[in-house]
Amino acid sequence: MDYTFELKMKVRDYECDLQGIVNNANYQHYIEHTRHEYLTSRGISFAQMHADGIDAVVARITMSYKTPLTSGDEFVSKLYLKREGIKYVFYQDIFRLPDMKCVMKAVVDTVCLINGRLGTCDELDQKLTFQE
Repeated sequence: MDYTFELKMKVRDYECDLQGIVNNANYQHYIEHTRHEYLTSRGISFAQMHADGIDAVVARITMSYKTPLTSGDEFVSKLYLKREGIKYVFYQDIFRLPDMKCVMKAVVDTVCLINGRLGTCDELDQKLTFQE
């Protein structure tokens, strides 16, 4: 896979459940943080976009869990992006370090609301890198 962006992270104790593995909801936090860091790296500010009347929102997430993470595990969250009509589709995978075992795979469909109406965002189109 030709990923556009990656972010290394580490599991914190409080992210684990009674079974000693990362609670499933925390994976959404990991991939959201990765998307936000990617946008920041491309010079995109969510706060400024909102002030300009543009809100990028998640429309759908599909996640497949492969291998659980445990407290203290280090991992890398990777993504690439495609444009499908008015949707920005993030393909995101998490891999455990150092063995690069796949932990989870996600597809995140996002759309933009321009002054409350569904539309396209020139700023995102100009600053983001899309795969064919």
